[in-house]
Amino acid sequence: MGERLTPRDAGLLRDESETAPRTNATVQIFDPGGSGGEPGLAFDALLDLVAERLEFLPRYRKRVQVVPGRLAHPVWVDDPGFDLDYHVRRSAVPRPGGDDQLRDLVARIVSRPLDRSRPLWEAYLVEGLAGGRVALLTKTHQVLVDGVDTVDLGQLLLDNAPDRRPLGEEAWAPRGTPSSLALVLDAVQDNLTNPGTLRHTVEGAGTGVLRGMRRSRRRVARVARTVVGRTPSRPTPIGGRLSRQRRVTFVETELSAYQRVREAHGGSVNDVVLAVVAGGLRGWLMTRAESLAGLRTIRALVPVSVLDEELEATSMGTQIAPHLVDLPIGEPSAVVRLHQVSYSFEKHRASERAVPAQRLAGYAGFAPTTFHAMGARVAAAQPRSFQISVVNVPGPQSTLYAAGAPMTASYPVHPLLPGHALAVGVTSYDGKVFFGITADRDLVPDDEVLGQCLREALDELDDTTSGRRRLRRGRRSGKIAP
Repeated sequence: MGERLTPRDAGLLRDESETAPRTNATVQIFDPGGSGGEPGLAFDALLDLVAERLEFLPRYRKRVQVVPGRLAHPVWVDDPGFDLDYHVRRSAVPRPGGDDQLRDLVARIVSRPLDRSRPLWEAYLVEGLAGGRVALLTKTHQVLVDGVDTVDLGQLLLDNAPDRRPLGEEAWAPRGTPSSLALVLDAVQDNLTNPGTLRHTVEGAGTGVLRGMRRSRRRVARVARTVVGRTPSRPTPIGGRLSRQRRVTFVETELSAYQRVREAHGGSVNDVVLAVVAGGLRGWLMTRAESLAGLRTIRALVPVSVLDEELEATSMGTQIAPHLVDLPIGEPSAVVRLHQVSYSFEKHRASERAVPAQRLAGYAGFAPTTFHAMGARVAAAQPRSFQISVVNVPGPQSTLYAAGAPMTASYPVHPLLPGHALAVGVTSYDGKVFFGITADRDLVPDDEVLGQCLREALDELDDTTSGRRRLRRGRRSGKIAP
């Protein structure tokens, strides 16, 4: 019988809706691998690469099978009709495609929930970008990637050198799909022999009933407000009722700027990233003429990596823990915002369980895609005591390749949680820091303005370092007295 979903994974499936699909995505940009401006990552080469690397990801050939009568949580079973050509698709933007066309395409793709009758992932090779570039969009469900049993496909597709070492694709044959009777008997046996299975099943069913009752009460309340002529309260700038469509914005910045700010003011690169997010949100809200008098802070959930000695040696050796940070958007000073964010993380950095950024960046392949998936899972499991999630993952600082094509950029695209109009993912790679902003299409029509405000917030912090650099140089040369 197939592996049964954990209560946490079953909850992620149960909580998914058409307006809040639980899928993570990554957009990676590749330059031509050779001369002549031809695409460096051809579709046939991508198919071969994915087929080879799937040998290390058995769950990518499995689908979720519901137990009749929901007597227990669903199980993972082999997809008897697994079709690689369905999961790996070819797409394009009108030549010569720019960032706007790519963002529009990505937004449409990530807005669609995955087909639960098939393995819960898709990959798109997007051609037509200017300069012979191509983009690879990978999209996976949150239940698929846990960082222990399964990592993200994007982590395994990249190599350290243009000439990848062939690993050899092994023949794969699906196991027979269990019958309904077999699923029921297995569920009954689990419930009898494992009290935890029965408890989690009952708790899950009760949660579903309560959720349905809450939805019914909300519908009745909306009807009542309409009858008496009252309208719902105005949504906050970064929250509200989600639509089914998304917007995405990509921002590329230089890692050296964050390092200069860290050197001048202390803290960590992660602190600088969060200070940039705080400054970007502040500038964006001011362009909207939003009053900051009653909105001094925005509470952000920032998943952080900690050591987990209980994980097996074959796993990534870490777990992701939630950390709440109040982003001081009401503070006009960029340096003070940075110090306030740094203070919030001092206790975490002092802990022996904190994972250094160098270790995260040193994992084989491109681990940020997996850690972003894990961070999104943590955010989805937390009570809604925060207003935005910000997941920052350091990556390797050398060029990686897919089928010989060099990767030049990697943008995380996080899912939106119910009531949250924004989510921010950040990845550092090869001397750059890449922001991926996911926004609800109706609630945040000006996501590009937010992207520009992030750039300006970084420039504002970087400008504060020039005087300090001159002072240090003067002291070293003896021209300025210490």
